[in-house]
Amino acid sequence: MKLTRVFTYTAITTVLSLTFLGCASSFDQPAQLSSSKHHSNTTFYGTLEPYAAESVYFLLTDRFVDGDKRNNHENQGGKYPSFNIPLIGPDGQEANVGYLGGDFQGVLNNAKYIQDMGFTSVWLTPIFDNPDQAFSGGEQVTFGAYYKDGGKTGYHGYWGSNFYEVDEHLPSENLSFAELTSQLKEDYNLNFVLDIVGNHGSPSYSMVEDQPKFAEIYDQNGTLIADHQNIHPEKLDPTNPLHSFFNTHTGLAQLSDINENNEAVLDYFEGAYLKWIAQGAHALRVDTIKEMPHHFWKKLFDRIRQHHPDIFIFGESYSYDAEFIAEHTRPENGGVSVLDFPGRAAITSVFENQDSNFKNILSYLHLDDGVYQNPYELMTFYDNHDMARMNASDEGFIDANNWLFTARGIPVIYYGSEINFMTGLPEHKGNRNYLGQQRIEQAKKHIIHNELTRIAHIRKQSVALQRGLQINLEFSGDQASFYRVYQNEEESQTALVLLNKGDDDAVFNIQSMLSNGLWVDAISNEQFDVNSNQPVINTRVKGHGVKVLLLNSLIDHPELKAQLTAQQNKLHQVPLLK
Repeated sequence: MKLTRVFTYTAITTVLSLTFLGCASSFDQPAQLSSSKHHSNTTFYGTLEPYAAESVYFLLTDRFVDGDKRNNHENQGGKYPSFNIPLIGPDGQEANVGYLGGDFQGVLNNAKYIQDMGFTSVWLTPIFDNPDQAFSGGEQVTFGAYYKDGGKTGYHGYWGSNFYEVDEHLPSENLSFAELTSQLKEDYNLNFVLDIVGNHGSPSYSMVEDQPKFAEIYDQNGTLIADHQNIHPEKLDPTNPLHSFFNTHTGLAQLSDINENNEAVLDYFEGAYLKWIAQGAHALRVDTIKEMPHHFWKKLFDRIRQHHPDIFIFGESYSYDAEFIAEHTRPENGGVSVLDFPGRAAITSVFENQDSNFKNILSYLHLDDGVYQNPYELMTFYDNHDMARMNASDEGFIDANNWLFTARGIPVIYYGSEINFMTGLPEHKGNRNYLGQQRIEQAKKHIIHNELTRIAHIRKQSVALQRGLQINLEFSGDQASFYRVYQNEEESQTALVLLNKGDDDAVFNIQSMLSNGLWVDAISNEQFDVNSNQPVINTRVKGHGVKVLLLNSLIDHPELKAQLTAQQNKLHQVPLLK
């Protein structure tokens, strides 16, 4: 079925209008309808990876919404209770290191909220069974303390004791993990990102007394297969089958450090993660990937890809060194995407500071220098659960989202950022505080939420913003302009992105490398007919605003073609990630 350009752009405007009325899911056309079919022998694309069409909403399950109080287990833990353990700070500030009730039902209850914002994937913290008590060892955690686990619980999911079993705080009587992923996909077209761990289990030594499940790992039959036995790593016996799962050196905090050279470890995690993929996990996020050597991940990912060759995997290598994190993207090291930490540093430096210069954001892109296997497949973000939230104004968040959803990469938004929740605060000062249903209802009228929804839906409908090569024009002061160009087989679309992070309206006069044709504003439908008599686009962008002008025809500017060809040749001289 052919659609005219006018109808296509009206559809984008319509979906936004429906979103703000709370019914965006009733109109969800695929992104390729925003581009036109033209045959060309010249191809331009940043990536053909299907996952590049995604945008990800990341939430810490226990801290999102309590949808079923029957699974809260408020009396669990005995001598070391696990529910609601507040950390009290000055001036009424508070964090919490106990369970607070968020669960699968809370996620499902708000799946439409996530979908309506324009997201296509949901990433939850690990679903695996964790110990049932607060940890009695380590250094006692206090408000604002860093790297201390004493007195904390596994509410976050990263202290796995049985990777084949869902933690009892998450499912409901009629909502298993498989039922959650099925309903997310079938009812809301949301894919599920499974957060996996291979580097460590639970805190495993320095306990006042040996606590149940801590230091222990169980298999699919509930059989104990590894036990640290509250022994310091250097005193473990490698000949003891229960100890051989672990290394005899310390790792992160008091966490058990998994032995990457034990074949049984690979067998264990392969089986566990294939189980959850079979139950609906669509992609994998890998925790602490840099803490294990490349050979371990290469073997594990090869095993998983034997069953699921096209699964998308991205890792957390917490480093601001682009060349270091890029190692994970090489095929010989596992060939996965990574969270773009250098990008996070650049993004926050610009959008936390009103007087910043837009040109300072360009440092992390690495569009054509070969640092990454493919920079267009990186996961881009500005805050998460392990670092202080972005310390920006509402306008700063709006500007950051306008950039994140138009520049190269696959955007990830941390829960609560749509309302500037717990601004600038790290983990034990409020970064992981409970959001709750009331705040979600309030969020639907919040300016960040509304502007995020607008730009997220534009990206959702634009193949150029998802996969196109990026060619930068002017980045100076409060203004930025660039092209995203996708031209592959019979599908063609160019997006001209205009960003203004200033308070006042900004006038853009675009002449550089401008192709002839009908350019249409993705929101307003305003048209700009560029031709030999009118070889320029003059337009105004509101303060803290964005315009995306779409051209649904082949590019014809020779300088733009030359720059695209040069970048395309550099980018794709090595195999694309899978």
